Amino acid sequence: REGICGSCAMNIDGTNTLACLCYIEPKGAADASGKATKIYPLPHMYVLKDLVPDMGNFYEQYRSIEPWLQSKEGKKEGQAEFLQTREDRAKLDGMYECILCACCSTSCPSYWWNADKYLGPAVLMQAYRWIEDSRDDFTEERLAELDDAFKLYRCHTIMNCTKVCPKHLNPGKAIANIKKRLA
Repeated sequence: REGICGSCAMNIDGTNTLACLCYIEPKGAADASGKATKIYPLPHMYVLKDLVPDMGNFYEQYRSIEPWLQSKEGKKEGQAEFLQTREDRAKLDGMYECILCACCSTSCPSYWWNADKYLGPAVLMQAYRWIEDSRDDFTEERLAELDDAFKLYRCHTIMNCTKVCPKHLNPGKAIANIKKRLA
C-alpha cells in the first residue's frame, strides 16, 4: 500500500521519486554499485526542514484551478450523485490517480524558472481532469482561465514530468490536450 499519499517525495540519486517506492540495493548485492545513496529534498523549492520542502505555492496553484465538480443547476431533488457513462469515466483514467507529490513539477525547468506564474505539470493535469469530466458544467470557464502565456504556455514539452512520475502518469499529454482544446 505504498505510493498513495505523496508525502515522501524527494530526490534520490538524482531522480525525483517517492521514497516509499524507491528500492535501494543492500550493500554487497550484485546490482549495488557500492556508492552511498544520495537523498535531497525536491529541487527548486524552499526547504522548511531536512527533506521537507515548502509546498505552499504548489497547493495554492492547485486551489486556483478550483478542483471540484461545478454544476450550473446543482442536484435535482432526490438525486444522490452525478452519474456518467463508463466511456466518460474512462476518459479520466490516467489523471485522477495523481497524488500531488510534485515530483513532476519539480523536475520541470519551466516550473523552476516560473514557479510563481506557471502552474506546472501536476496542477495542469488536474485542471485537464476537470475539463474532461462530463459532469462538470464549467469547461469553457476553466479553459478561459488557463488561456494565459504563463499559466499554461510555459510548457515546452521537455517531458521530464512524464519521465519521473512515480505513478507512471503522463502530465505532458494532459497539457498538450489542454493546448489542443484552446487552439
